[in-house]
Amino acid sequence: MNNKKPILATPYILWSIIFTLVPLVIILIFSLNSGKQIAKLETTFTLDNYKLFFDPLYIDVFYRSLKVSIISTIACLIIGYPAAYIIAQKNVKFRDFLILFIILPQWTNFLLRTYAWMFILKDNGPINSFLMGTGIIKQSLPLLYTEGAVIMGMIYNFLPYMILPIYSVILKIDKRYIEAAHDLGANSSTTFKKIIMPLSMPGVVSGIIMVFMPAISTFVISDLLGGGHTMLMGNLIQNQFLAARNWQFGSAISMILIIIMLIAMLLLGRYSNKDGGGAIW
Repeated sequence: MNNKKPILATPYILWSIIFTLVPLVIILIFSLNSGKQIAKLETTFTLDNYKLFFDPLYIDVFYRSLKVSIISTIACLIIGYPAAYIIAQKNVKFRDFLILFIILPQWTNFLLRTYAWMFILKDNGPINSFLMGTGIIKQSLPLLYTEGAVIMGMIYNFLPYMILPIYSVILKIDKRYIEAAHDLGANSSTTFKKIIMPLSMPGVVSGIIMVFMPAISTFVISDLLGGGHTMLMGNLIQNQFLAARNWQFGSAISMILIIIMLIAMLLLGRYSNKDGGGAIW
């Protein structure tokens, strides 16, 4: 039986090599190449593409990307954790309905959902029309093409990625722990702090990873809702490949972003392994 395991794993290994490892190696080679022509490699290698990233202009883009992605992730956590906890407490039928309600928007195209937010936030959109119609404001607010619009778009698109893993973990918490806490005199607040919160940390860590990763690398949301005024790492990489035609520098930025993501995953994974068991009491 054990001899069959490597055979069964062969398709997965081949898939990982062809569609994960090979592209990463190609990006790494381009990032270290000294050539300047499109998609052409030279025989000499250099670190100049990586050094160029530390130009103040690109560092500013990196800090902005980091700030926006962290704000979006924290906002998703603040909204997503209570939502996941409340849903997990409902009966099965209502719980399934609420989960379907959260997943349903994901069935539509990502680009279409972002365009919908452009309509909502524009000067004569529903928000400004309502505020002006009720007399709260005299002229339309500049909601679209701002950093706030980008953050709002990220929260909307990535919130389910925070809710679902937390919900899944909370749902699997052994109810006997909660019953034991109540039997020992713990109130609802203490039970949540000492039992539910520690045991739900693996879901929180997974949610943070699943939101932070696409948030720091996105370019569609910042392009459409930021209107070119909010340049993020994803936009910078896109511009290097499509506009500047500097594949070498674009690959270097991509590798830096991959390293940042890996470090974040390792740190969060280490925290999850350390505290994920939920040290009770």
